[in-house]
Amino acid sequence: MLNSITDGLLCCLMGKSTNAVGPLDSVESSNGYSFVEVKPGRILRVRHSAPSRLAPEEPEEAQPGAPERGVVHCKRRITLYRNGQLVIENLGDAVRSEILQCQGGAAEPGGTVELELPEAPAQAPAGTPGCGTRDAAPAKRRKRRPKKVVNIDCKKQITSCKGTHSDVVLFFIHGVGGSLDIWKEQLDFFTKLGYEVVAPDLAGHGCSSAPQIAAAYTFYALAEDMRAVFKRYAKKRNILIGHSYGVSFCTFLAHEYPELVHKVIMINGGGPTALEPSLCSIFNMPTCVLHCLSPCLAWSFLKAGFARQGAKEKQLLKEGNAFNVSSFVLRAMMSGQYWPEGDEVYHAELAVPVLLVHGMHDKFVPVEEDQRMAEILLIAFLKVIDEGSHMVMMECPETVNTLLHEFVLWEPETPAGDGHGEKK
Repeated sequence: MLNSITDGLLCCLMGKSTNAVGPLDSVESSNGYSFVEVKPGRILRVRHSAPSRLAPEEPEEAQPGAPERGVVHCKRRITLYRNGQLVIENLGDAVRSEILQCQGGAAEPGGTVELELPEAPAQAPAGTPGCGTRDAAPAKRRKRRPKKVVNIDCKKQITSCKGTHSDVVLFFIHGVGGSLDIWKEQLDFFTKLGYEVVAPDLAGHGCSSAPQIAAAYTFYALAEDMRAVFKRYAKKRNILIGHSYGVSFCTFLAHEYPELVHKVIMINGGGPTALEPSLCSIFNMPTCVLHCLSPCLAWSFLKAGFARQGAKEKQLLKEGNAFNVSSFVLRAMMSGQYWPEGDEVYHAELAVPVLLVHGMHDKFVPVEEDQRMAEILLIAFLKVIDEGSHMVMMECPETVNTLLHEFVLWEPETPAGDGHGEKK
């Protein structure tokens, strides 16, 4: 017990990744790192910074009779047909993206988005030789029966979240092969602004325990870990920030806790597709190749996440054990990426505002995937950073920090005399 705590604290203080933290109750060190037991024997390292406030600022309350601030009427109909066609009808208020100066975004309100529309088979014209009298008459078009219809009709209050607000928490979730150390610049930035931040190491990553069983790294096992961390630290307004595979866990939590998740930020997360391990969608690489990777090759493989290979990028890879993961964990993570529920309909059901950030030189996730995600989501803004790649938050920290902070502070305008939010 004592040795486990000592090893964990040494890991935090010296940057040593033991991946062998023993069972213990939650232990918090003075430098902001905690070890949280999400299940018996399953320990995650978590960086938790909660600034002490003598007089925390509370969000402004609406005056009686005044229009509600930042209220958006989220209303859409999602229809999935048996032939794979997906029709999305946006029926509620609009949210303009001018304030974020972003590219792309959700479909216009009142409009319809049609996806995966197959070509209709050619019909023989009436009276064609060889056709019987039954075919000579104009054929009746059979009404298509949808496979699934989802109706969304709710109001979301989207408000500005300041570091002085005591009911706001920012959650940062990394992807395959990384650790909470990839968020160092963002965690320091938002902590200095007074925000409460939470960033866990996924199982097998960083200083979290690394079970030697493949079932410990399935999407569902990791998602339950993130649920436990979220429930432990969540407050009234929670903002989820995910990178790569971590975006899937943000989507999962936003779907499970729509009243608690206030905003979501997806960084190089890819398209709104269900996860299949055979496709290896996160890094666009066959799973069989990953079985041959040694830790050294895995490190070289992750180097492709940087647009440039200068001294700064090499130093980023060395510092903080940000990419210290065993080949077994890497194989298990990629093989465990099975999440059939996370399809386009699942993403289209989200009513939370989403900021999509994409590094233009990303070799793993094409920009077209994030563009498709922006089309599917109800309230979405897409920002492409020209100088960045897959690890854009490490390559361009100032740009990413500014963009994230603008979105955290953003709220839709409420026109006079209207109780609904207008797009901003």
